[in-house]
Amino acid sequence: MLDESLLDSPEGLAEADRHALLRGAAEAGARVRTAARHAAEAGVNDLKPDGRPRAVLIAGPGAAATQTADLLGTLAGGGSPVTRLAPTGVAPAAGALRWELPGSAGSVDLLLIATPDGTEPGLSLLAEQAYRRGCTVVAVAPARTPLAEAVNGSVGLFVPMATAPYDQDEPLAASAPGVLWALLTPLLALLDRTGLLTAPPDVLGKVADRLDGIAERCGPAIVTYSNPAKTLAAELADALPVVWTEGVSAGPAGRRFAAALAELSGTPAVVAELPEALAAHSALLAGPLAAGADPDDFFRDRVEEAPALHTRVVLLRDRPIGGLTAAPAARDLALTHDTPISELEPEAGGELETLAELIAVTDFAAVYLALASRA
Repeated sequence: MLDESLLDSPEGLAEADRHALLRGAAEAGARVRTAARHAAEAGVNDLKPDGRPRAVLIAGPGAAATQTADLLGTLAGGGSPVTRLAPTGVAPAAGALRWELPGSAGSVDLLLIATPDGTEPGLSLLAEQAYRRGCTVVAVAPARTPLAEAVNGSVGLFVPMATAPYDQDEPLAASAPGVLWALLTPLLALLDRTGLLTAPPDVLGKVADRLDGIAERCGPAIVTYSNPAKTLAAELADALPVVWTEGVSAGPAGRRFAAALAELSGTPAVVAELPEALAAHSALLAGPLAAGADPDDFFRDRVEEAPALHTRVVLLRDRPIGGLTAAPAARDLALTHDTPISELEPEAGGELETLAELIAVTDFAAVYLALASRA
Protein backbone atom coordinates (compact mmCIF):
# COMPACT_ATOMS: atom_id res chain seq x y z
CA MET A 1 0.00 0.00 0.00
CA LEU A 2 1.22 3.48 -0.88
CA ASP A 3 1.13 6.14 1.82
CA GLU A 4 0.17 9.09 -0.41
CA SER A 5 0.30 11.51 2.53
CA LEU A 6 4.03 10.81 2.81
CA LEU A 7 4.59 12.07 -0.73
CA ASP A 8 3.69 15.60 0.38
CA SER A 9 5.73 15.48 3.57
CA PRO A 10 9.35 16.46 2.86
CA GLU A 11 10.29 15.71 6.47
CA GLY A 12 8.66 12.28 6.31
CA LEU A 13 10.38 11.48 3.02
CA ALA A 14 13.74 12.51 4.45
CA GLU A 15 13.19 10.26 7.46
CA ALA A 16 12.15 7.33 5.28
CA ASP A 17 15.06 7.82 2.86
CA ARG A 18 17.70 5.92 4.83
CA HIS A 19 19.80 5.21 1.73
CA ALA A 20 19.97 8.83 0.42
CA LEU A 21 18.16 7.91 -2.79
CA LEU A 22 16.40 11.25 -3.09
CA ARG A 23 19.63 13.08 -2.45
CA GLY A 24 21.30 11.06 -5.19
CA ALA A 25 18.49 11.94 -7.62
CA ALA A 26 18.66 15.62 -6.69
CA GLU A 27 22.43 15.73 -7.11
CA ALA A 28 22.53 13.99 -10.50
CA GLY A 29 23.53 17.21 -12.27
CA ALA A 30 26.36 17.77 -9.80
CA ARG A 31 27.52 14.19 -10.37
CA VAL A 32 27.72 14.82 -14.10
CA ARG A 33 29.84 17.94 -13.57
CA THR A 34 32.15 16.21 -11.09
CA ALA A 35 32.50 13.13 -13.30
CA ALA A 36 33.26 15.30 -16.34
CA ARG A 37 35.93 17.11 -14.32
CA HIS A 38 37.45 13.80 -13.21
CA ALA A 39 37.54 12.64 -16.82
CA ALA A 40 39.27 15.83 -17.91
CA GLU A 41 41.81 15.59 -15.09
CA ALA A 42 42.54 11.99 -16.11
CA GLY A 43 43.37 13.22 -19.62
CA VAL A 44 40.30 11.96 -21.48
CA ASN A 45 39.67 15.27 -23.26
CA ASP A 46 43.25 15.32 -24.57
CA LEU A 47 43.13 11.86 -26.15
CA LYS A 48 43.69 11.64 -29.91
CA PRO A 49 42.72 8.10 -30.97
CA ASP A 50 43.95 6.79 -34.31
CA GLY A 51 40.41 5.73 -35.21
CA ARG A 52 37.30 4.07 -33.98
CA PRO A 53 37.66 0.77 -32.11
CA ARG A 54 36.46 -2.37 -33.88
CA ALA A 55 34.32 -3.22 -30.85
CA VAL A 56 33.57 -1.75 -27.45
CA LEU A 57 33.37 -4.24 -24.59
CA ILE A 58 31.86 -3.22 -21.25
CA ALA A 59 32.32 -5.12 -17.99
CA GLY A 60 30.98 -4.46 -14.53
CA PRO A 61 28.60 -5.83 -11.93
CA GLY A 62 24.82 -5.64 -11.93
CA ALA A 63 22.37 -3.13 -13.29
CA ALA A 64 24.85 -0.24 -13.39
CA ALA A 65 27.02 -1.92 -16.03
CA THR A 66 24.01 -3.30 -17.91
CA GLN A 67 22.39 0.12 -18.17
CA THR A 68 25.66 1.83 -19.06
CA ALA A 69 26.21 -0.63 -21.90
CA ASP A 70 22.59 -0.22 -23.04
CA LEU A 71 22.85 3.57 -23.14
CA LEU A 72 26.24 3.68 -24.83
CA GLY A 73 25.19 1.10 -27.41
CA THR A 74 22.05 3.09 -28.23
CA LEU A 75 23.90 6.40 -28.51
CA ALA A 76 26.75 4.93 -30.55
CA GLY A 77 24.40 3.35 -33.07
CA GLY A 78 26.18 1.27 -35.66
CA GLY A 79 29.58 2.97 -35.36
CA SER A 80 31.09 0.11 -33.38
CA PRO A 81 29.24 -2.73 -31.68
CA VAL A 82 28.91 -2.23 -27.92
CA THR A 83 28.78 -5.52 -26.00
CA ARG A 84 28.41 -6.10 -22.29
CA LEU A 85 30.52 -8.93 -20.90
CA ALA A 86 28.17 -10.76 -18.54
CA PRO A 87 29.82 -12.17 -15.40
CA THR A 88 29.70 -15.73 -14.18
CA GLY A 89 29.85 -16.89 -10.57
CA VAL A 90 28.01 -18.62 -7.76
CA ALA A 91 26.74 -15.41 -6.12
CA PRO A 92 26.41 -11.68 -6.90
CA ALA A 93 29.31 -10.88 -4.59
CA ALA A 94 32.47 -9.00 -5.53
CA GLY A 95 34.74 -11.95 -4.81
CA ALA A 96 32.61 -14.48 -6.67
CA LEU A 97 32.24 -12.80 -10.06
CA ARG A 98 34.43 -13.50 -13.07
CA TRP A 99 34.57 -12.01 -16.57
CA GLU A 100 36.11 -13.41 -19.76
CA LEU A 101 37.16 -11.65 -22.93
CA PRO A 102 35.79 -13.07 -26.18
CA GLY A 103 38.35 -15.03 -28.15
CA SER A 104 38.42 -12.42 -30.92
CA ALA A 105 39.33 -9.50 -28.62
CA GLY A 106 42.61 -7.84 -29.55
CA SER A 107 44.51 -4.63 -30.16
CA VAL A 108 41.75 -2.92 -32.17
CA ASP A 109 39.16 -3.30 -29.39
CA LEU A 110 38.31 -1.13 -26.40
CA LEU A 111 37.50 -2.54 -22.96
CA LEU A 112 35.52 -0.30 -20.61
CA ILE A 113 35.21 -1.31 -16.96
CA ALA A 114 32.49 0.41 -14.93
CA THR A 115 31.84 -0.44 -11.29
CA PRO A 116 30.67 1.45 -8.20
CA ASP A 117 32.62 -1.04 -6.05
CA GLY A 118 36.16 -1.58 -7.35
CA THR A 119 37.04 -4.53 -5.10
CA GLU A 120 36.13 -7.25 -7.63
CA PRO A 121 39.21 -9.46 -8.23
CA GLY A 122 37.60 -10.64 -11.45
CA LEU A 123 37.70 -7.16 -12.95
CA SER A 124 41.37 -6.72 -12.07
CA LEU A 125 42.12 -10.05 -13.74
CA LEU A 126 40.07 -9.01 -16.77
CA ALA A 127 42.06 -5.77 -17.11
CA GLU A 128 45.33 -7.69 -17.01
CA GLN A 129 44.04 -10.21 -19.56
CA ALA A 130 42.95 -7.38 -21.88
CA TYR A 131 46.34 -5.68 -21.50
CA ARG A 132 48.12 -8.88 -22.53
CA ARG A 133 45.86 -9.15 -25.57
CA GLY A 134 46.67 -5.57 -26.57
CA CYS A 135 43.21 -4.11 -25.86
CA THR A 136 42.90 -0.51 -24.76
CA VAL A 137 41.57 -0.53 -21.19
CA VAL A 138 39.67 2.29 -19.49
CA ALA A 139 38.14 1.89 -16.02
CA VAL A 140 35.77 4.04 -13.97
CA ALA A 141 35.60 3.04 -10.29
CA PRO A 142 36.05 4.56 -6.84
CA ALA A 143 39.58 5.80 -6.12
CA ARG A 144 41.94 3.87 -3.85
CA THR A 145 40.40 0.50 -4.65
CA PRO A 146 42.15 -2.67 -5.90
CA LEU A 147 40.84 -2.05 -9.42
CA ALA A 148 42.24 1.48 -9.40
CA GLU A 149 45.66 0.10 -8.48
CA ALA A 150 45.45 -2.64 -11.12
CA VAL A 151 44.50 -0.35 -14.00
CA ASN A 152 46.16 2.97 -13.22
CA GLY A 153 49.43 3.25 -15.09
CA SER A 154 50.74 0.85 -17.70
CA VAL A 155 47.65 -1.39 -17.93
CA GLY A 156 45.23 1.35 -18.94
CA LEU A 157 43.53 4.64 -18.13
CA PHE A 158 41.77 4.99 -14.79
CA VAL A 159 39.11 7.65 -14.07
CA PRO A 160 38.02 8.07 -10.43
CA MET A 161 34.29 7.68 -10.00
CA ALA A 162 32.43 10.77 -8.79
CA THR A 163 31.26 9.79 -5.33
CA ALA A 164 29.53 11.55 -2.44
CA PRO A 165 30.32 11.20 1.28
CA TYR A 166 27.08 9.32 1.93
CA ASP A 167 28.05 6.70 -0.69
CA GLN A 168 30.48 5.23 1.80
CA ASP A 169 27.83 4.40 4.41
CA GLU A 170 26.84 1.08 2.83
CA PRO A 171 26.91 -0.68 -0.57
CA LEU A 172 25.15 1.33 -3.26
CA ALA A 173 22.06 0.02 -5.02
CA ALA A 174 22.93 -0.58 -8.66
CA SER A 175 19.89 1.46 -9.72
CA ALA A 176 20.61 4.34 -7.30
CA PRO A 177 20.23 7.60 -9.28
CA GLY A 178 23.71 8.92 -8.59
CA VAL A 179 25.52 5.74 -9.66
CA LEU A 180 24.50 5.77 -13.31
CA TRP A 181 25.70 9.30 -14.05
CA ALA A 182 28.93 8.83 -12.11
CA LEU A 183 29.84 5.84 -14.27
CA LEU A 184 28.32 6.93 -17.56
CA THR A 185 29.65 10.50 -17.86
CA PRO A 186 33.40 9.71 -18.19
CA LEU A 187 32.62 7.01 -20.75
CA LEU A 188 30.50 9.46 -22.76
CA ALA A 189 33.46 11.85 -22.80
CA LEU A 190 35.76 9.03 -23.87
CA LEU A 191 33.57 7.77 -26.71
CA ASP A 192 33.16 11.36 -27.87
CA ARG A 193 36.92 11.43 -28.40
CA THR A 194 36.75 8.22 -30.44
CA GLY A 195 33.99 9.64 -32.64
CA LEU A 196 31.43 6.99 -31.70
CA LEU A 197 28.98 9.54 -30.29
CA THR A 198 28.67 13.26 -29.63
CA ALA A 199 29.22 14.28 -26.02
CA PRO A 200 31.68 17.20 -25.86
CA PRO A 201 32.04 19.20 -22.63
CA ASP A 202 29.37 21.73 -23.60
CA VAL A 203 26.82 18.96 -24.23
CA LEU A 204 27.61 17.35 -20.88
CA GLY A 205 27.10 20.76 -19.32
CA LYS A 206 23.64 20.97 -20.89
CA VAL A 207 22.86 17.49 -19.55
CA ALA A 208 23.84 18.63 -16.05
CA ASP A 209 21.65 21.73 -16.41
CA ARG A 210 18.68 19.62 -17.55
CA LEU A 211 19.14 17.29 -14.57
CA ASP A 212 19.23 20.31 -12.24
CA GLY A 213 15.98 21.54 -13.76
CA ILE A 214 14.28 18.18 -13.21
CA ALA A 215 15.51 18.16 -9.61
CA GLU A 216 13.75 21.51 -9.09
CA ARG A 217 10.50 20.25 -10.66
CA CYS A 218 10.51 16.82 -8.98
CA GLY A 219 12.07 17.54 -5.59
CA PRO A 220 10.42 16.49 -2.31
CA ALA A 221 9.27 20.05 -1.53
CA ILE A 222 7.11 20.18 -4.70
CA VAL A 223 3.56 18.95 -4.05
CA THR A 224 2.21 15.93 -5.88
CA TYR A 225 -0.27 17.70 -8.17
CA SER A 226 2.51 19.77 -9.79
CA ASN A 227 5.30 17.19 -9.45
CA PRO A 228 5.43 14.76 -12.41
CA ALA A 229 7.52 12.19 -10.53
CA LYS A 230 5.28 12.10 -7.45
CA THR A 231 2.22 11.97 -9.71
CA LEU A 232 3.64 8.97 -11.58
CA ALA A 233 4.54 7.22 -8.33
CA ALA A 234 0.98 7.68 -7.02
CA GLU A 235 -0.46 6.41 -10.30
CA LEU A 236 1.67 3.27 -10.13
CA ALA A 237 0.54 2.33 -6.62
CA ASP A 238 -0.99 -1.17 -6.72
CA ALA A 239 -0.40 -1.32 -10.49
CA LEU A 240 1.63 -3.48 -12.81
CA PRO A 241 3.55 -0.93 -14.92
CA VAL A 242 3.50 -1.74 -18.62
CA VAL A 243 6.25 0.54 -19.91
CA TRP A 244 6.07 1.40 -23.62
CA THR A 245 8.81 3.48 -25.22
CA GLU A 246 8.93 5.35 -28.51
CA GLY A 247 12.05 6.82 -30.03
CA VAL A 248 15.55 5.39 -30.01
CA SER A 249 16.72 7.05 -26.81
CA ALA A 250 13.57 6.26 -24.85
CA GLY A 251 14.27 2.52 -24.99
CA PRO A 252 17.17 2.53 -22.51
CA ALA A 253 15.25 4.94 -20.24
CA GLY A 254 12.31 2.54 -20.13
CA ARG A 255 14.49 -0.46 -19.39
CA ARG A 256 16.26 1.43 -16.61
CA PHE A 257 12.90 2.48 -15.15
CA ALA A 258 11.73 -1.14 -15.03
CA ALA A 259 14.99 -2.20 -13.36
CA ALA A 260 14.80 0.63 -10.81
CA LEU A 261 11.19 -0.22 -9.94
CA ALA A 262 12.16 -3.83 -9.28
CA GLU A 263 15.29 -3.09 -7.26
CA LEU A 264 14.19 -0.06 -5.26
CA SER A 265 10.49 -0.70 -4.59
CA GLY A 266 10.00 -4.38 -5.44
CA THR A 267 7.50 -3.44 -8.16
CA PRO A 268 7.51 -5.77 -11.19
CA ALA A 269 7.24 -4.12 -14.60
CA VAL A 270 7.30 -5.15 -18.23
CA VAL A 271 8.83 -3.01 -20.96
CA ALA A 272 8.75 -3.00 -24.76
CA GLU A 273 9.23 -0.57 -27.62
CA LEU A 274 6.45 0.73 -29.86
CA PRO A 275 5.00 -0.33 -32.21
CA GLU A 276 5.90 -3.97 -31.39
CA ALA A 277 4.72 -3.44 -27.81
CA LEU A 278 1.12 -3.24 -28.99
CA ALA A 279 1.18 -6.84 -30.20
CA ALA A 280 3.46 -8.11 -27.43
CA HIS A 281 1.30 -6.75 -24.58
CA SER A 282 -2.20 -6.83 -26.07
CA ALA A 283 -3.08 -10.07 -24.30
CA LEU A 284 -1.65 -8.70 -21.06
CA LEU A 285 -4.04 -5.74 -21.16
CA ALA A 286 -6.97 -8.08 -21.89
CA GLY A 287 -6.09 -10.81 -19.38
CA PRO A 288 -6.68 -11.25 -15.66
CA LEU A 289 -4.56 -8.18 -14.86
CA ALA A 290 -6.69 -5.88 -17.01
CA ALA A 291 -8.31 -2.93 -15.26
CA GLY A 292 -11.81 -4.35 -15.71
CA ALA A 293 -10.91 -7.99 -15.10
CA ASP A 294 -12.24 -8.24 -11.54
CA PRO A 295 -15.98 -7.45 -11.41
CA ASP A 296 -16.06 -8.18 -7.68
CA ASP A 297 -13.51 -5.43 -6.95
CA PHE A 298 -16.37 -2.92 -6.58
CA PHE A 299 -17.52 -4.76 -3.45
CA ARG A 300 -14.04 -5.06 -1.93
CA ASP A 301 -13.59 -3.77 1.62
CA ARG A 302 -11.34 -0.75 0.99
CA VAL A 303 -10.03 -0.86 4.57
CA GLU A 304 -9.43 -4.55 5.21
CA GLU A 305 -8.68 -5.95 1.74
CA ALA A 306 -5.69 -5.15 -0.45
CA PRO A 307 -6.55 -3.87 -3.94
CA ALA A 308 -6.17 -6.18 -6.91
CA LEU A 309 -3.12 -5.66 -9.13
CA HIS A 310 -4.05 -4.12 -12.48
CA THR A 311 -2.01 -2.94 -15.43
CA ARG A 312 -1.19 0.69 -16.11
CA VAL A 313 0.56 1.80 -19.28
CA VAL A 314 3.50 4.20 -18.94
CA LEU A 315 4.37 5.75 -22.30
CA LEU A 316 7.86 7.28 -22.56
CA ARG A 317 8.69 9.25 -25.70
CA ASP A 318 12.06 10.89 -26.15
CA ARG A 319 10.74 13.65 -28.45
CA PRO A 320 7.86 14.34 -30.83
CA ILE A 321 8.29 12.18 -33.89
CA GLY A 322 6.99 14.06 -36.91
CA GLY A 323 4.05 12.20 -38.40
CA LEU A 324 5.32 8.67 -37.77
CA THR A 325 4.19 7.66 -34.31
CA ALA A 326 2.37 4.74 -32.71
CA ALA A 327 1.26 6.81 -29.70
CA PRO A 328 -2.36 7.22 -30.91
CA ALA A 329 -2.63 3.46 -31.44
CA ALA A 330 -1.16 2.91 -27.97
CA ARG A 331 -3.74 5.22 -26.39
CA ASP A 332 -6.55 3.53 -28.32
CA LEU A 333 -5.44 0.05 -27.20
CA ALA A 334 -5.25 1.14 -23.56
CA LEU A 335 -8.67 2.83 -23.80
CA THR A 336 -10.21 -0.23 -25.40
CA HIS A 337 -9.22 -2.30 -22.37
CA ASP A 338 -10.09 0.41 -19.80
CA THR A 339 -6.39 0.63 -18.93
CA PRO A 340 -5.14 3.96 -17.54
CA ILE A 341 -2.13 5.50 -19.22
CA SER A 342 0.61 7.86 -17.99
CA GLU A 343 2.73 9.75 -20.50
CA LEU A 344 6.13 11.43 -20.21
CA GLU A 345 7.65 13.44 -23.01
CA PRO A 346 10.69 15.67 -22.44
CA GLU A 347 11.12 19.22 -23.54
CA ALA A 348 12.98 19.85 -26.78
CA GLY A 349 16.75 19.53 -26.75
CA GLY A 350 19.64 17.39 -27.85
CA GLU A 351 19.53 13.61 -27.72
CA LEU A 352 21.46 13.38 -24.46
CA GLU A 353 19.38 16.12 -22.83
CA THR A 354 16.03 14.51 -23.62
CA LEU A 355 17.34 11.12 -22.55
CA ALA A 356 18.59 12.62 -19.28
CA GLU A 357 15.17 14.14 -18.59
CA LEU A 358 13.35 10.82 -19.08
CA ILE A 359 15.84 9.03 -16.83
CA ALA A 360 15.70 11.73 -14.16
CA VAL A 361 11.89 11.91 -13.90
CA THR A 362 11.52 8.11 -13.79
CA ASP A 363 14.37 7.83 -11.27
CA PHE A 364 12.55 10.24 -8.95
CA ALA A 365 9.29 8.32 -9.48
CA ALA A 366 10.92 4.99 -8.62
CA VAL A 367 12.41 6.49 -5.45
CA TYR A 368 9.12 8.06 -4.35
CA LEU A 369 7.28 4.78 -4.93
CA ALA A 370 9.91 2.93 -2.91
CA LEU A 371 9.84 5.35 0.02
CA ALA A 372 6.04 5.73 0.21
CA SER A 373 5.51 1.98 -0.12
CA ARG A 374 7.77 1.21 2.84
CA ALA A 375 5.95 3.53 5.20
